[in-house]
Amino acid sequence: MMLDQFAAVAACAVLAGLAVFQGALIGGASLGRFAWGGQHDVLPAGLRVGSAVSIVLYALFGYAAVAKAGLVPPLVSESVTSVSMWVLTAYFVLGVIMNGISRSKPERLIMAPTALVLAALFLILAVG
Repeated sequence: MMLDQFAAVAACAVLAGLAVFQGALIGGASLGRFAWGGQHDVLPAGLRVGSAVSIVLYALFGYAAVAKAGLVPPLVSESVTSVSMWVLTAYFVLGVIMNGISRSKPERLIMAPTALVLAALFLILAVG
């Protein structure tokens, strides 16, 4: 397996884990300290909607990753897919920063490194 294919599959695995986590938050799991600033143990309705949107975005991010690695056809042009890898790299770098400055210690300890892993994987895809 080539490095870009590994990065795409690994990114999808991390994103799938995050989607399961967001699904648990939507379902009322008492894990809110790990997300959305950590201010709520159980998310209120508005943040649950945000978690649902996150799941959809994670699916799109994952598809873009596997398309960039050549494992599936791109939904849009290859050039748009390539640019999206740089945009997603920047998005996850911003996630590292935002999770790193969160008032929630669990969010800083779990989500900042998770965002860092995703930033690195999308950087591999962007450069490849």
